[in-house]
Order: sequence, then C-alpha cells, then structure tokens
Amino acid sequence: MKLGLSSYTYGWAVSAPGLESVPPLDEFGLLQRCREHGLKLLQIGDNLPLHTFEGSRLGRLADHAADEGVQIEVGARQLTPARVAEYAAIARRLGAKLVRFVIDDSGYSPTPETVVKVLCEVLPELDGLTLGLENHDRFPARTLRQIVESVGCDRVGICLDTANSLGAGEGLETVLRELAPFTVNLHLKDFAIARVPYLMGFTVEGRPAGEGILDIPKLLAELAPFRRCDTALLELWTPPEIQFSDTVAKEAAWAARSVGYLRPMFDCLP
Repeated sequence: MKLGLSSYTYGWAVSAPGLESVPPLDEFGLLQRCREHGLKLLQIGDNLPLHTFEGSRLGRLADHAADEGVQIEVGARQLTPARVAEYAAIARRLGAKLVRFVIDDSGYSPTPETVVKVLCEVLPELDGLTLGLENHDRFPARTLRQIVESVGCDRVGICLDTANSLGAGEGLETVLRELAPFTVNLHLKDFAIARVPYLMGFTVEGRPAGEGILDIPKLLAELAPFRRCDTALLELWTPPEIQFSDTVAKEAAWAARSVGYLRPMFDCLP
C-alpha cells in the first residue's frame, strides 16, 4: 500500500484567503510538499476542484507530476453522470487511476437507488479507472455496501475515511465490518473524542496521525487480507488558531509529525 498526501492534508492552506503573508497552497505547492516528505502520491480533492482548471493548467500539472514521479489521484463531489464523465476525462489527462467521489453536494442528496442507477450508467466511462465512493455523513456503512454490491463491478469500490462516519453515528469497527472488503482507497484521519467541561456531550477534534485514538496498525492489518486497497492518503482535521498564519503553520507541523509516524509503518507493507 502506497502512502501519500491529500489536498485535505492541508485543508486550511489550500483554502487560504489570499493574505499577503499566507498565499493559497495550489497544486504545485502540494507537489512540493510531496517532495519535501519523500512521497510519490497526491490526491487532489474537491477543495481544489480540478473541473474548474483550464486545459493548460491541467497540462502543466500532468507534466510537473510526471517530472516529480508523483502519482495523481483525483477527487470530486456530486455523483451525477455528467460529473463522473468529466472527472474520468480529467483522470486520464493526469494519468490518474482512481477517482474519489463524495456522493452529495449542496442541494444534491440522491437516494441509494439513484446512486446505483448513476453508477451503472457510468460504468463504460470507468474503463481503466477505479471509482471510490467515500463514506460521508449521510449514508450508513451498510447502505454504502448495498450500493456497491448492487452495482456489482470491481471498478466501483469504497474510499474508506476513518472519521467521517462518526457523523452518521458509526464507529470505525462498524465501518470496517461493512466496507473493508470493498475498500480501494484509504483516508487516514486520526482524531480524539473528549467530554465537554459541562459533561453533557463530546467534542471530536483531529490529531496528527498516531496521536489520537485511531489504531492505524490494526486498521491496516484488517484491510490487508482483501488486497484491494493500494493507496492511503493522510488527511488532517487541524483545529484552527486565532491567527490564520498560525493555523497554517500548525497544519504543516502536524503533517510532518504524521508522515514521520506513518512512513516506517508503510515502508514495511507490501
């Protein structure tokens, strides 16, 4: 399994408001971060939407990634036939093999039956590609499993995020039980859960990999027997600081600590 970075490793920096002291982190900056950390995989998600890029910008990205020897994966949201076709073309332009999709978008929340219909319709667009549906807040893991089983094609699987399903009231044990056999891509997102001071409720906050409650060695061991998940991306939920520049610096430091923890583990994987 190959370890890489995501545009969501640096969610704050990518979405920077363009302050003179903190320019936004673009695709070339992300490739630079891969170089700094000695990683050869980058997933560009919907926080840096590739469908808004001009053709020349995509071409420069493809050339730069090839020069760096970095494998690109692409990410999108809003699972419609048109959007899948659009991102299948972008993936081929960038030499990507995987397209990660969040099903929903603002004003778009299809039923499971609609999702199955869309996926069956777009299968011809996926020749040579794999589409990974990300577990997000709305659908429980069993529903996602039923969707993938109904489509019945190896080109459609699951992008398993280690924290997102908390929003659907499910822990990782439930998610793995349902989705591990179908996982083609992994989002490693460590976190901590703490009771609020007045005791009536909990907060969930991100942590650097290896510093939260996520048992990453166990997670990788549970995915290994299925031999479908070839890539894993570090993602971070970095709590903000008062100053935006401090938030971006904290995020970069967390990324470095996370990669330092993960690299030895992944160097031992087949």
